[in-house]
Amino acid sequence: MTMPMLTPPAAHDVDPDVTPGPDLTPPPVGRNLMTIPWVARSLRSRWYPKIFQIPVAAVFGLVAYQLLAGPDVAHENAGTALMWVLWWPVIPIVFVLLGRFWCAVCPFGGLTDVVQKWVGVNRPVPKFLKNYGIWIIDASFLAITWADHVWGVVESPWGSGVLLLLLTTAVIASGAFFQRRTFCRYLCFLGGLSGNYARVGMVELRADSGICKTCTAKAVCYNGNDKVAGCPLFTFPRTMDESANCNLCANCIKACPNDAIQIRLRKPTSELWFITKPKIEQSYLAMAIMGIVLIQNITMLEVWTDVLAWIETATGITSYPLIFTVAFAVAVTVPVALLALASRVAAAGNLESTTMNFARFGYALIPLDVAAHLAHNLFHLLAEGGSVYTTVAALFGANTSRVDPALLSTGTIQVLQLALLALGVAGSLYTARRIAHRRYRTDARRRATLMPYATIVILLGAVNVWMFLQPMAHRM
Repeated sequence: MTMPMLTPPAAHDVDPDVTPGPDLTPPPVGRNLMTIPWVARSLRSRWYPKIFQIPVAAVFGLVAYQLLAGPDVAHENAGTALMWVLWWPVIPIVFVLLGRFWCAVCPFGGLTDVVQKWVGVNRPVPKFLKNYGIWIIDASFLAITWADHVWGVVESPWGSGVLLLLLTTAVIASGAFFQRRTFCRYLCFLGGLSGNYARVGMVELRADSGICKTCTAKAVCYNGNDKVAGCPLFTFPRTMDESANCNLCANCIKACPNDAIQIRLRKPTSELWFITKPKIEQSYLAMAIMGIVLIQNITMLEVWTDVLAWIETATGITSYPLIFTVAFAVAVTVPVALLALASRVAAAGNLESTTMNFARFGYALIPLDVAAHLAHNLFHLLAEGGSVYTTVAALFGANTSRVDPALLSTGTIQVLQLALLALGVAGSLYTARRIAHRRYRTDARRRATLMPYATIVILLGAVNVWMFLQPMAHRM
């Protein structure tokens, strides 16, 4: 996206002691974990990340088998419990702590490598995917959520199994035609989610620019060598300034002859403060996910029945798929519209376009996005987590009829959910403040920019608080 020209501020709006223009100070360099011997040895080992990929692939095989050939009832199926009660709630936590590490151990990545080895033609990634892949990811995320509620994918082991088969087919087709992990980078809905959430994470991979300037290895960190494959997600470590497309596979670490690649600790959300080329599609994804969390929450509340009845009365529609489609469209549109409205208001005060404000400050909503998503999934994990033990133990003939599926009381779960939301609201407010202070050098522009975004952060936070205080229906 082309950066719009900025109109010079009015004379009375300029602080004579501050140089006009954005603050271009680079991010601080955190502690390099590669200086810890056992960390460096582990990441350079030929067993990394295989030591994680092997057990993950074994569990994936069990899940797939159970979904397709196991019990038809969700609360009796180990595949459903492992996939939707354990893995799906835990995976956002992994994104926050370790970025896209899951993508390094995901069975789909290994499957892509096998397909390319045997039948791959290694065609370049189409320009269309490079330009619009994130929009395909946005659309597929919305489509999967819609299909879940209309066709009951989560509640149906067979439906979940079919979803896995469809994704597997897409992975095989992508691996057969295109280079590296094209599916993971440009088509995977979970990859898009993890890319957004990885920006909040506390670990980053970066290259030492001073060492890279003297490198004569012809970008071996990106291209690989005869022993190590190139970067699977098409990311050049030397120029990388964000974690959205790094899965910590360590290929670049193993290939670099100069030890220039570092794994650093950083403050949570800090990457969001330093984004120099904001993308509207990334901000749209953040707001769409917020809408998805809202509709996921409201369909678990008693008020959902009243919402369905109201839509039926107002529109005359009696078909549940159509009614849900209307509600789903509204739930996804509202956060996007709120961000657009806030951006329009902010544009009047900071003299940038509404589109640029939308793209830039949509990133500030990601911390609240992550918190709301975690809080929603926490309910499934802690209120239904016992089902993972009961269904898996049943495979080995154990009698688990007396095991309570709830791991914690409802009150305790709600306290944890509210704590997460408080962190999310604080993180988004602080992120918006940091972005505004880096971008605008006068107090007037900062205030004019922050007020509308602070308003929608508090509003969305309050709506989520209200929902999490209501009794929620269980998935299993």
